[in-house]
Amino acid sequence: MTIESLPLSDLEKLGQLWRLQHMAYRLEAEIIGFQDIPPLMDTMETLRNCGETFYGYIDEDGELIGAVAVAEEETNTLTITRMMVHPEHFRKGIAASLMVHVFEQHPDFPRYIVSTGTLNQPAVKLYTKFGFKPVEVMQIAPGVELTTFHRNLD
Repeated sequence: MTIESLPLSDLEKLGQLWRLQHMAYRLEAEIIGFQDIPPLMDTMETLRNCGETFYGYIDEDGELIGAVAVAEEETNTLTITRMMVHPEHFRKGIAASLMVHVFEQHPDFPRYIVSTGTLNQPAVKLYTKFGFKPVEVMQIAPGVELTTFHRNLD
């Protein structure tokens, strides 16, 4: 198992990432009852040009089974823009390992932000475990809420 940077210019890695993203986010869409999650709208081209930094969790066989993406969307703040784990590998600590990797790679940010569907309890649990606190709940569609969490280093 290794966690490594995923260069989106590598078409094979890009394809693996796109497939993983669609598999993982289809499940989240089912959980929260909302099919129009932005990552499900990505094409290979939009994913390659998204401007985010991706890290992939690669298993012993060289397969991409988890990934996280980050972006500095505002000064002194790192946003975790995507988190995905292959459904066959849920509950193995992969998302937690990816979170630790993000904090190790980007230790100097006074604030981290992440958002997830309020009904996505595994994600909510993961983020609160890492010290994220809910700061805003937004209704994005009838009956569908998105919670934004902040983790401040003060």
